[in-house]
Amino acid sequence: MHNQPNPVPADDVGGISSKELRRVVERIERLEGEKSGISIDIAAIYAEAKSLGLDPKIIRKIIRLRAMEPHQIEEEETFLDLYKRALGMRV
Repeated sequence: MHNQPNPVPADDVGGISSKELRRVVERIERLEGEKSGISIDIAAIYAEAKSLGLDPKIIRKIIRLRAMEPHQIEEEETFLDLYKRALGMRV
């Protein structure tokens, strides 16, 4: 028996499947485009909130807190309070 190396498929370059690489890159590009559009929509909603007299910075904090588990919020607030007291910011 003769062991011959497997021939490289025509769409491979340097051991990389051009077809698979193109598929992955195009999926990422599509999602990046969608992400950009979503970012624009989110910015418009924050602008709307501001025009309603709401504070976008506080809304961002609320959204971040809502994504956290209760124990994570408690831990963060404990450290924040500790750091503020250490800096003499607490009355």
